[in-house]
Amino acid sequence: MAAELLVDEAEAHVRGVCFKTGPPTRTGVELEWLVHDRSDPRKLITADRLDAALAPVEVPGAMPRGSKITREPGGQVELSSPPAGSLTQCVEAMAADLAALRLAMDRAGLVLVGRGLDPHRAPPRVLDGPRYRAMEGFFDQDGPWGRTMMRRTASLQVNLDSGDDSCGITGYRRRWELAHRIGPVLVAAFANSPLRDGRPTGWVSTRQATWAAMDPGRTRQPAHDPEPRAAWARYALDARVLCIRGTDAQETDAQQTGRHDAAGARGATGAGGAVVPGGGTADWSAPPGLTFRDWLRGSVPGLRRPTADDLDYHLSTLFPPVRPRGWLELRMIDAQDADAWVVPTVLTAVLLDDPVAADAALAATETLCPDGQPLPPDDVWRRAARIGPADPDLGKAVRACFTAAESALARSDSPAALRAAVAGFAERYAERGRCPAHDQLDALSRV
Repeated sequence: MAAELLVDEAEAHVRGVCFKTGPPTRTGVELEWLVHDRSDPRKLITADRLDAALAPVEVPGAMPRGSKITREPGGQVELSSPPAGSLTQCVEAMAADLAALRLAMDRAGLVLVGRGLDPHRAPPRVLDGPRYRAMEGFFDQDGPWGRTMMRRTASLQVNLDSGDDSCGITGYRRRWELAHRIGPVLVAAFANSPLRDGRPTGWVSTRQATWAAMDPGRTRQPAHDPEPRAAWARYALDARVLCIRGTDAQETDAQQTGRHDAAGARGATGAGGAVVPGGGTADWSAPPGLTFRDWLRGSVPGLRRPTADDLDYHLSTLFPPVRPRGWLELRMIDAQDADAWVVPTVLTAVLLDDPVAADAALAATETLCPDGQPLPPDDVWRRAARIGPADPDLGKAVRACFTAAESALARSDSPAALRAAVAGFAERYAERGRCPAHDQLDALSRV
């Protein structure tokens, strides 16, 4: 039987597994897609139809560059790239695998749609494992936002190395700070979910607004601490337990945490974890209000004490804007249409990895941190989701970050296509105080 954890052991475990240090060199990206019927975007896609469409590309070797396909609770499809040694290699690999996935979907009469929130439908939950049932029940205690997140949102996640132990721009402390500093900038620049049920919601990123309305102890940024490992350990142990795995569930640990186990391949456990068949009738619901720290201290009589495996699983149920998983997973960006995913991938990686661009991004986000705060407060994140780059301070920061990234790309040997994609997006959106959401709102006003 696995050994029970003590509080100090749990804190040490979190610090060790979530911040693995070394020179930042690798890049990965995860693209979530809504799946629509080609002829009717309001039509619900059954699990059987999605299974049939994905079957040809889920066999070993079907993805030419090795990306992993998983499914989310509402039938969204995610493609997770393997880690790449450079930004260019990452983009090229994802483009090749995405082309294979699109072909399979096209043959089934389906299309991949890049929006942060499904503008037409509220799909039912199509995955029925104990994790998903417990997750939905957990979020239902606080309102409808959890179901919305699980069933009809899609995001783009950029994965970058945590950094080394230095105190400079390549150090994990500064990279952690910078990832949070540019978070609202990325929300604003790429906001792409202004509609729900065909009508404006009042937010340019309804997806981000949905996350912000959920359990703040697992969806908002941790309180600042000069030592990120300490901040994250407190955050993780003080978060409420979403579910407790039962020994009689049909889902194995490996199945349930498929993307978590694929950490080296830049996989990620998203809202629902990996897709698994069946799931049985096991109940993984946790006692209401139980934090992991409470669980460690034995605050519920008769409840077994947690193990290191339980802690690892708990970590996979935390969804802040920046999640440390041995690397930094930036989770705040709306899914993008067509091939526009390239731009936030490039912008994020360049701002974190190029020393000159990183310094410029830190300077550009100073105004987002009022009264000397080290990180943008919740109000800035809300403004980014509601107004986007039309907000004066956010718009200025967005433009400065694009300028810094374009300069860094010009100094590098990046392909001309990447430089052109970033410059084109900046001209169409950033320089005009716009984001992709404004295109949808404009189209709606012309109807």
